[in-house]
Amino acid sequence: MSQRASKATLSRRGFLTAAGGAAAVSALTACGGAGGGGNGGSGGGGDSLKFWNMPWGGTEFNPSDKEITEAYEPADGLPPAVYQEIQWANFTQTFSSAVASNTGPAVSSGGGTQAFLFESQGKIAYADNLLESWKENGLYDDFLPGLIDTMKVEGGYAAIPYNLDMRVMWYNTTLLEQAGAELPTDWPSYLAAAEKLKAIDVYAFGVGAGSGSFTGSHIMTSFMINNGGGLFNADHEPDCVTDRNIEAMEFVLEMVAKGYVDPGSVTYTSDNVQTQWKDRRFGMGWDGAGLASNVGGDVAAELAVNSPLTGPNGDQGALHFPNNIMMYTNTPSQEGSEAFLTYYYQNMASLWTEHTGIGLPPLKSIADTPEFQSDANAVKIIDEWQPISKTWAAPGSEALFLGVTDVDGTPAMSTFTQTVLSGAATAEEALTTLQQALEG
Repeated sequence: MSQRASKATLSRRGFLTAAGGAAAVSALTACGGAGGGGNGGSGGGGDSLKFWNMPWGGTEFNPSDKEITEAYEPADGLPPAVYQEIQWANFTQTFSSAVASNTGPAVSSGGGTQAFLFESQGKIAYADNLLESWKENGLYDDFLPGLIDTMKVEGGYAAIPYNLDMRVMWYNTTLLEQAGAELPTDWPSYLAAAEKLKAIDVYAFGVGAGSGSFTGSHIMTSFMINNGGGLFNADHEPDCVTDRNIEAMEFVLEMVAKGYVDPGSVTYTSDNVQTQWKDRRFGMGWDGAGLASNVGGDVAAELAVNSPLTGPNGDQGALHFPNNIMMYTNTPSQEGSEAFLTYYYQNMASLWTEHTGIGLPPLKSIADTPEFQSDANAVKIIDEWQPISKTWAAPGSEALFLGVTDVDGTPAMSTFTQTVLSGAATAEEALTTLQQALEG
C-alpha cells in the first residue's frame, strides 16, 4: 500500500499557527464568504448538508471521496450531502471566514488543530451523542487504541479521528548490511549503528529543519516522549526544562558532536531530505509513513520501518498527529450531520483499500483488510508505533487542546530544533529558550 505523506505538513495540523489564533479569525470575519471554493449559503448549506474535505492523498482521493459522499441516501426528513474539495492553499482563510459568517460546512476535515479553535468559539457541535450511538453499531470499538480520547476537551468530544500522520524510524536495509550494523532497539544500540554507518560515510539521523520542513521539531519532541517527557504538563502549561527532556536532547547533541547528523539538516527542506535518502546518504532517520513512496525509485524497496526504540528509562513513545473530522453548530440538521458521518465511516474503507494515499486509517477493520496488510511497513506502523504514540499534549495529557498550536510548526520550535541540530547550545540552554518563547 502506498502511503503518500503530504508535503504541506503545517497545512494538515498547524491551523492556529497559520491563522494567527483567534485574533486572526476576528480580522477575517470581514472577508465575507469562504474563499478557495466554498459554497455560499447559511445553515451548513441551506437544505443540503455541506461536507468539506481536503486533498489528503493523490489525484484519485477526492474523486473517490466525492463518490462516497454522493452515494449517501439520507433517511426521510434528513438532508442530502453535497461535497466540496478545499485546497490547502489559503485553507485557514477559507474556514475562518466561512465559519465566522455562517456560510461554512456542516461537517469537514481540515487542519488537525482547527477543531480546538472553533470549539473555543462555540462553533463546534460535540460528537458525544454520535460516539455513544456508535457503541451500538460497533464503530466505537473499531477505532485504534486511544484515538478517540485525543479528541476529548472539557465540553465534550471536539472531533472524530479520521486519518493518522505518524513519525517513525526508517532505515536503509542495504546500507545497514553494508556497514555491518545491527538494527537498533534502544539509544545505545542506535549510537552503535550510527558509528558503523559513519564508517561508510552515511548519516544516521535523517531529518530536516529548514523552511517549510517540520520533521526535525517533530523528532526532537518524539525523543522527549520516548524518554517519558514532552512539552506540556497536566495543567496544559509549557514544561520544557525537565530532566527527561534534557536527557533526550543531550542524546541528540551527542549524535551531532560525533558527526552522525548531516550538518545540512539545519536547512534541509522535505525535498532535500528525500534527496539524501535517494542518494543513499541517510542510512537511518525519522519521517512519516509515506517516506518510501515519496523517495521512490530503487531506493524505496530498500527502506523499512524499524521497531520503536526503548529509552534509557525504559519508556517507549513517539509523536503522532490524529487528523480529524468535525461537526459544526451551523448545520441544517444535527441529526443529519450525525447520520451522514455514520454512513461515511461505515463506507470510507475504499479510500485506503484502493490506495488513494490518504494516510493511515483510524479503524482496525480497515487496517485488517488484505489490501492494507499487503504493505509490511504500514502494518508495522499500525501494530507497533500507533499504540505507543502520543500527541503534542504529552506527557501531561493524551487529549489535544488549544495550546498545542504554540508548538506545531511555530518559529519557536523551528529555532529550538535548528539550535540543537547545529550544536549551538547545551540541552538545558535550548530548552530554556524554548520555554521562555512559549511562555511569552
